[in-house]
Amino acid sequence: MIRNKTLQDYEQSINQCVRCGACQAHCPAYLQQRNEGAVARGKLAIARAMLQGEVQTGAHLTEDMSMCLLCGSCVIKCPNKVPTDKIVGAVRRELSRQSGVSLTSRAIGAITGSTSLMKKLAQAVRRVSPAVFRKIPASSGLRLRFPIQGMELRTIPLFAPKNLFAYYPEYQPGDPDKPVIGIFAGCGITYLYPEIGKYMIEILRLLGYSIFFPHDQGCCGIPARSAGNGPVIEKLVRQNVAAFSRRRVDYILTGCASCHAGIGELPETMVGPVEEFSSKVMDIHVFLYQQGLHHSLSALPRSTSRIDLTYHDPCHLRTHGITREPRELLQSLPAVRYREMENAGSCCGLGGTFSIAHYEQSQKIGALKAENLKKTGAQYIATACPGCMIQLQDAINQAGLHTQVMHTLELLHSTLTHTADISRLKELLPSVNTNQ
Repeated sequence: MIRNKTLQDYEQSINQCVRCGACQAHCPAYLQQRNEGAVARGKLAIARAMLQGEVQTGAHLTEDMSMCLLCGSCVIKCPNKVPTDKIVGAVRRELSRQSGVSLTSRAIGAITGSTSLMKKLAQAVRRVSPAVFRKIPASSGLRLRFPIQGMELRTIPLFAPKNLFAYYPEYQPGDPDKPVIGIFAGCGITYLYPEIGKYMIEILRLLGYSIFFPHDQGCCGIPARSAGNGPVIEKLVRQNVAAFSRRRVDYILTGCASCHAGIGELPETMVGPVEEFSSKVMDIHVFLYQQGLHHSLSALPRSTSRIDLTYHDPCHLRTHGITREPRELLQSLPAVRYREMENAGSCCGLGGTFSIAHYEQSQKIGALKAENLKKTGAQYIATACPGCMIQLQDAINQAGLHTQVMHTLELLHSTLTHTADISRLKELLPSVNTNQ
């Protein structure tokens, strides 16, 4: 049986908080509100009181728990490494259990919990968007959302004409001597940015790997975790474990930082047989780096015309220590002049439901990121998370900048398939280590 961990499961971790305040200076939500309920130690005090039956559920408690981006910055700085982000998720689920699932949580659960509904909704939204959204600018795929009070200036991407499942079969054979790669796409890549999924699959195919891309996989569960919808999380975990058990895979690669956390952290958030599934999960940048692709790319002749590029660390990679691999891959590209951004690892401000419930604060956090981006003078900013791409582009638009947001895989794919010295590239690619 697979189930969510409860507050009782986290009791020992909750009691490890010594209220030292190390988390305070690094919490983006607290820095906006300066409210003790927004910082990690305040939330852990609430969790402890809930365990002891000393607090009652209510709007104030729900509000305090909503002031968290689940970014994990507090966990990194905590001397006892208390998993506050996981505990906040457990508190939100407990609040939903006691007080009922909110309308927002039910909506998120209904959409992300059903692959068929997600497909239908994506097409429906695309059809009605011309009447509901306005392109900003007219040539852009970004749209201005105006029906929701307080979010009139928010820009969001348009759903893609076709989702990623429509482009690829479930299985594509490759070199039998190389590992079989499972592809976990996630909702953002599948429905908003299928081109990222294409880059991911085509890079791996170019390198000779067999690909298993099960079409019955679902959402990673991060939106439901953010919304406190426990039953949907459990349903999605069972669905994804079953989907990837239909064929032997050596790795399950993700191109989305949030998905990497959603399915890679299951042993930390769930009780039940999830270890084998999660043990195969790996971020694609780590995989390509381990295979030595950055060495092959670095050996290519440097381009005489290069773009100025910087990088934003998604929280769900940074908290897993994945910072070096994306940078070294980007720096190895012959047409890139890399510029490091100040506070590149600070949260962009999305935080799942945080940006819905607290858009003003989310926007302010994004504005800080836009200011640091402006200082680099970079024409492009790369990142490894569709959610961060949405938030960064919104912050850039609000700041009036002209920087373009892209996924790291777009740049890698472009180099691998459009280099002028393709014969030299083919000589280099076999040097990539594919034997595990």
